[in-house]
Amino acid sequence: MAKLFTLLFLFVSTFLFAQVQSPEAFLGYKLGTQFSRHADVVNYFEHVAENSKMVTYQTYGKTNERRPLTYAIVSSEENSANIETIRTNNLKSIGIEAGSANPEKAIVWLSYNVHGNEASSTEAAMATLYKLITEKKDWLENTVVIIDPCVNPDGRDRYANWYNQVKASPYNPSQDATEHSEPWPGGRPNHYLFDLNRDWAWASQVESRQRLKLYNQWMPQVHVDFHEQGINEPYYFAPAAEPFHEIITPFQRDFQTQIGKNHAKYFDKEGWLFFTRERFDLLYPSYGDTYPIYMGAIGMTYEQAGHGFAGLGINTDEGFELTLEDRVAHHTTTGLSTVEVASKNATTLTSEFKKYFADTNTKYKSYVLTGNADNLNALTDLLDIHQIQYGFTNSGTMKGYIYTNAQSGSMKAENALVVSTNQPKGKMVQVLFEPKAKLSTPLTYDITAWSLPYAYGLNAVASTSSVSYTHLTLPTTPYV
Repeated sequence: MAKLFTLLFLFVSTFLFAQVQSPEAFLGYKLGTQFSRHADVVNYFEHVAENSKMVTYQTYGKTNERRPLTYAIVSSEENSANIETIRTNNLKSIGIEAGSANPEKAIVWLSYNVHGNEASSTEAAMATLYKLITEKKDWLENTVVIIDPCVNPDGRDRYANWYNQVKASPYNPSQDATEHSEPWPGGRPNHYLFDLNRDWAWASQVESRQRLKLYNQWMPQVHVDFHEQGINEPYYFAPAAEPFHEIITPFQRDFQTQIGKNHAKYFDKEGWLFFTRERFDLLYPSYGDTYPIYMGAIGMTYEQAGHGFAGLGINTDEGFELTLEDRVAHHTTTGLSTVEVASKNATTLTSEFKKYFADTNTKYKSYVLTGNADNLNALTDLLDIHQIQYGFTNSGTMKGYIYTNAQSGSMKAENALVVSTNQPKGKMVQVLFEPKAKLSTPLTYDITAWSLPYAYGLNAVASTSSVSYTHLTLPTTPYV
């Protein structure tokens, strides 16, 4: 009787989920035993979307080499049927769209493979998608998960195609093997050999511009950027290291710690090593963790050992073999754990997100800029990409902090560009325009100076008073 019941259960389970195949069944190999080509990843996401009412899958652009940039929207069937209302209510709650709303659905955005040769995360994206809709459906009742399976398809395929050409069969875990010596330029950058993880604020690359357009249409409460680091490193997840930019709120600090503790629970259970803080700070605004955090989200980087050096498996200096299967499992675990914490705290996330945008208490209220017309136009183009409001003034002379001599003074402001912090994205304005970032410690992971007036070679004054200007309404981009 027990055997008959087991067979019946297996039959019913197979019938219920027959339409949506696992990555292993669809691809023909177990995740972690091969590097998937970008086209195969796209095919799998399309397969899931075609066979599940919980997933929609769309293209938001193309790379320079014409590979599609894609994203999946994953949620319950009920939420999926009302997804546009959920999206617009989120924007209404923070003042980006007209109207008012108090949404209770959290939006989590998972970005994979911004560095092409940090390739385990795209494999994990497929596993995460499948597990969400088959094993973790309860979390999706109050949560929308956006999955970008590969931010940098050109770099990923450059790496995956090279590795699939040169690897031994079975793979060779020796560090001296050819499959662990990726040739220049490697898969890390995009087509133009640009590091897309330094391009969130500058939007110099086609991938960044198209992604930011979509990001601003959703404005998630949580954003995770999946990476890889050296082969001898334990896994890294939040909380981040100091310095934290001063605009980051106590809630943002605390919530990333909550997420980290949840990850630690799963890692401890499996005996997986990890670390937090140490060196990945939250300061420079052009990363996949800092840009979202200045847009009100809980922005985080997750770092798995591996990188382009590891291949399908490699012997580490510590005397054990690090496999791609290990790396996929770790990234899948933290991705799912992130969604779990967001789902358990969805109401808090949305209310604190709303508070972040309502608080416009910044030191400088207006930034006034003059100078070369081409430079001003280039700056306004950038502001348009980030959907930051601006205008112009003929107010004669403006007093405040003068950027050119780093002291208080006055500046003529005829036909001057004005960017005010009195707008929904006022905190991001402060971060991008502030004359000098405040450091809680002198040791930082990367860049410490980026102020836009200096970067664009413009005369500028930062005023503690609100400067009136002729308001320009940004053109609205319809959601597709």
